[in-house]
Amino acid sequence: MLFNSVEFALFLPLVFLLYWFVANRDLRHQNILLLVASYFFYGWWDWRFLSLIFFSTCVDFLIGLQLGKVTNHQQRKILLWCSLFVNIGLLGIFKYYNFFADNFVQAFSLFGTTFDPARLNIILPIGISFYTFQTLSYSIDIYRQKLTPTKDFVAFAAFVSFFPQLVAGPIERATNLLPQFTTERRFDYEKAVDGLRQILWGLFKKVVIADNCAEYANLIFNNSADYGGSTLLLGAIFFTFQIYGDFSGYSDIAIGTARLFGFNLMQNFAFPYFSRDMAEFWRRWHISLSTWFRDYLYIPLGGSRGGTVSKVRNTFIIFLVSGFWHGANWTFIIWGLLNAIYFLPLLLTNSNRQNLDIVAKGKWLPSLRECLSMLLTFSLTVVAWIFFRAENLSHAWAYLSELFSTSLFSSPHFLGRTKVIHLLLIIIGFVIVEWVGRAEKHAIATLGLTWNRLFRHGFYFVLILLIFFFSGQEQAFIYFQF
Repeated sequence: MLFNSVEFALFLPLVFLLYWFVANRDLRHQNILLLVASYFFYGWWDWRFLSLIFFSTCVDFLIGLQLGKVTNHQQRKILLWCSLFVNIGLLGIFKYYNFFADNFVQAFSLFGTTFDPARLNIILPIGISFYTFQTLSYSIDIYRQKLTPTKDFVAFAAFVSFFPQLVAGPIERATNLLPQFTTERRFDYEKAVDGLRQILWGLFKKVVIADNCAEYANLIFNNSADYGGSTLLLGAIFFTFQIYGDFSGYSDIAIGTARLFGFNLMQNFAFPYFSRDMAEFWRRWHISLSTWFRDYLYIPLGGSRGGTVSKVRNTFIIFLVSGFWHGANWTFIIWGLLNAIYFLPLLLTNSNRQNLDIVAKGKWLPSLRECLSMLLTFSLTVVAWIFFRAENLSHAWAYLSELFSTSLFSSPHFLGRTKVIHLLLIIIGFVIVEWVGRAEKHAIATLGLTWNRLFRHGFYFVLILLIFFFSGQEQAFIYFQF
């Protein structure tokens, strides 16, 4: 079920009303309702994969209970490895089996050996990368004795399948979200209103920005051989805003929806395109995933505690794994490698933590140095996104070769130029609103609160009109494929 669909527009109010007006007197009834609603939400896509998420839930719930009882270190380690084997094993089968099989065939062919492994003709379960990491965090944190295992299966199952963030995050930690399922929740009007504002802004990002940028990004990337460098640059910029509007828009809707039910999810995006270096970008982009890899992979590997060689090694590992997490394609691995290379100079000069606060804090405009830093970081990000969007490495290399040719200085040309100009103006307005609200959890968290009520409601009404005006065919969120 898509957030930007008629079905969800009917589903959400119904669940909201049942939650606060029917099940509001009993915490367990609320959790049961959320569990049923979440399974219905997930099953709307393909009910057959409900068994997969239920199996993962049961495995980690039972392993968690055992980890809470067992004190022997070796036994605890075996239990943890069981959780890792089951969860990563399922992820590997559904997401990576065919990738490895195809690459083994190519590797053996170099030595003149024919190798024909069986291929799996299966659909990638939606959101499997997200809920797998969420359940893994539960087992790992219990193993590390940072969390006490719950005995409430309904609460745990609702935590794993919580519908707002089930299929594309944020990837929540059990230490943050699970206790909220075992604590009494009361309706908070201010929290709910702010949640609605965040949902509105998320829908604007998705429908107005992402989906309209997608139209031209797809046109240009799918026919890149027909265009010169200037048009390809425009296509890369459109994809840059498409993926941000799409993914951060989903996160905004998820976080805002959770607030309607009294839950607080972690911030997943913090205005990353205003970053002054790549280290800051990765502290602000897909925060739930980057911090997951930091806590459960980078730090266990030694983090930045060792010498230069180990720090460089760990940095490359985490970026390559992050790229591979996104998809079973060499384009994602090269995308991760390229970001590691971007990060390397900051690491070697110990300047990767110099921009910890928001840009131009307390000021309307950034300094010239900040502008140049943001422009450089944004440009590097645009180039990296080309690998992320390309069909394969050959496509990416061809795209970049033409992009950095003399045709870069020609005039871009394709059908619909007038509409493109209108879209660029909307993007400029979008960037301005994001800049004004860059110190908040989302761009319109406080925007307009001090205005006259007529102007404030008028602003919200304009956003709603734009969403309806630009909404066309429903577009699935990009990160559903991961």
